[in-house]
Amino acid sequence: MTIKLGVIMDPIGSINYKKDSTLAMLLAASARGWQLFCMQQSDLYINNSTASAMMQPLEVKAEPQGWFTLDEAVDLPLNHLDVILMRKDPPFDMDYIYTTYILELAELEGTLVVNKPQSLRDANEKLFTTHFPQCCPETLISSQQIHLRKFLTQQKDIIVKPLEGMGGASIFRISEDDPNVGVILETMTQHGRRQIMAQRYIAEITEGDKRILLIDGKPVPYALARKAAKGETRANLAVGGYGEGVSLTERDYWICEQLAPTLKQKGLIFVGLDVIGDYLTEVNVTSPTCIRELDDQFGLNIGDQLMSCIAGKLNKPK
Repeated sequence: MTIKLGVIMDPIGSINYKKDSTLAMLLAASARGWQLFCMQQSDLYINNSTASAMMQPLEVKAEPQGWFTLDEAVDLPLNHLDVILMRKDPPFDMDYIYTTYILELAELEGTLVVNKPQSLRDANEKLFTTHFPQCCPETLISSQQIHLRKFLTQQKDIIVKPLEGMGGASIFRISEDDPNVGVILETMTQHGRRQIMAQRYIAEITEGDKRILLIDGKPVPYALARKAAKGETRANLAVGGYGEGVSLTERDYWICEQLAPTLKQKGLIFVGLDVIGDYLTEVNVTSPTCIRELDDQFGLNIGDQLMSCIAGKLNKPK
């Protein structure tokens, strides 16, 4: 029997065909003859403890002008599916959390969810790095100016960012003599009511903020070094950065080895690490990207590697 794969994502018609990693996964699944279904968060519901959804049968093609076809939605229990890819982009809000609760019910009925719903809740992409201090730059999590200012005095040059952010939004670089320190910290912490992350500024950001992809704890041997546009500190592609493929270094592999056992234990099958210089800065678990860029530059098929891993976990032909 064919594998039935569902995906929870933003509207498929709104994606960037050339760059979208979820589409790369779906194309790989389609190439294997798997049956695809598409859902949005609002399509999921629980009826008498049964997790269900209005799901649309989906076909995908490697055609920039018409990469998908959706059929009329069918109302089915989530356990109709062998595997569900949770690929909804942040914000990581209460609706996202409620979705993970629904997906846990599907999990209890035997459906594999990638990534594991509980771990999506537990592994905040910024805070999770603190579980691996040997890999990270000096880091502070606080909502209080007294701690943040002391950290700035110690480090001289820091980056501050919200714990729930993505795509480079609301990231600031602050030096010790910056006249705007007070207002930046007040705004970021909402006057002491919101925790934020502060990290020592890593000068090697000029060489790129590397995105390393791991499948079940094993790294793809190439990373996408996202480099900042001129006059910009942030290297995120969403704010004008550009990507350049690079081979993993010995240090990159070491960082991956440090994280791999925990990622596997938590059911975090597809993960994107952010590494600057020798340091881990983020662990992306919600909807990691950069598959298409690495595939294009190095002739890879990362989506197919992921599907092979999933098939193995389902104990079905790869």
